[in-house]
Amino acid sequence: MHTFLLLCSLLLCISLTVAVQKKIPKLPDEKEESPAWIRTPQTLSRGWGDDIEWVQTYEEGLAQSKHSKKPLMVIHHLEECPYSQALRKAFASSSEIQQMAQEDFIMLNLVHPSSDDNMAPDGHYVPRILFVDPSLTVRADLTGKYGNRMYAYEPEDISTLIENMRQAKVLLHTEL
Repeated sequence: MHTFLLLCSLLLCISLTVAVQKKIPKLPDEKEESPAWIRTPQTLSRGWGDDIEWVQTYEEGLAQSKHSKKPLMVIHHLEECPYSQALRKAFASSSEIQQMAQEDFIMLNLVHPSSDDNMAPDGHYVPRILFVDPSLTVRADLTGKYGNRMYAYEPEDISTLIENMRQAKVLLHTEL
């Protein structure tokens, strides 16, 4: 009986010690080891604008675009790509882009290729931004300024992107 009580007491002490250690913050010089496969969950914005309502899939974006009569703006990017990171920073810091994205567009950012071949009319490079009107037509007329990567934008091209967003809205209303 004494052995059983001793064992229970020992288990209780170990449990309390583990619980207390989890609550104590680590010192700055202590490195916490965590497996590489554990990642912090991200929001759908992925840093492109937390106040924007983002759709999860291309198919959902098309359906919402058709229903709401708003154009779909699709941003293709990669998390670790320095060009994508630079464009994301410029995109997120432009109040004009953020406002239009919130009010006038169905927004989707993809880190995976789309199953629709129309989403890569001139290749699968990143970052690239395409507009799709509510008739589910990819807007081939709204491009960036690069001939070899027609749908590419760089941080310096924010004014071109803003103009294309304006055109997507205006043409949308005149075409419907």
